[in-house]
Amino acid sequence: MQVLLVEDDRPLAQGLQTALRKQGYSVNHVETGDACLHVIVTEPPDIIILDLGLPDMDGLKVLKKIRDKLQTLPVLLLTARDSVDDKVAGLDSGADDYLAKPFEMTELLARLRVLERRLGTVKSNLIQIGEVALDTSNQEVFFREQPQELSRKEYMLLKSLMENAGKVLTRSTLETRLYSWGEEVCSNALEVHIHHLRKKLGSDFIKTVRGVGYKVAPP
Repeated sequence: MQVLLVEDDRPLAQGLQTALRKQGYSVNHVETGDACLHVIVTEPPDIIILDLGLPDMDGLKVLKKIRDKLQTLPVLLLTARDSVDDKVAGLDSGADDYLAKPFEMTELLARLRVLERRLGTVKSNLIQIGEVALDTSNQEVFFREQPQELSRKEYMLLKSLMENAGKVLTRSTLETRLYSWGEEVCSNALEVHIHHLRKKLGSDFIKTVRGVGYKVAPP
């Protein structure tokens, strides 16, 4: 999943980016409502985490503008406004979920997993195809019931493939899911990650890929 974080508190934003990337998310960050609205037109993310207290405009106004352009894009609100009326206003303005500050990272991650499941056909934290199983809640991968050590990028790639079983994913789509803005991407990086997955998951992984119709299409 590519997450757009809209938060003007830089220390908080940096902490969230670090934590989310460790959990296998590709995270991009902007600090203003205007920047957010520009991004959703030029490079729409999978999920938006939106702070309501932005320096240039109220977050609810940003949310309404997002909904004018993209009706189904999941938006999770983060805010210090924690009254019932504030929550109702946020949800009525089109938010999919609402999390009041301060919050526990585990709760934010759980809420993001719920939004992820709404986006696709995967309805559980455990995804299994053939003898390969992936647990998104614990970031664990098993092959023939044996735990596998994967790098962060390998895990992100495998998760993207297993969540999109039967779909054709372009190189640019996969790179967007794996890398945030500013990260250097080598020309053969994707092939290297796939090669490593094949070595760790063996021929069963190749059969799984072919069996459910995974394909990596050219850009």
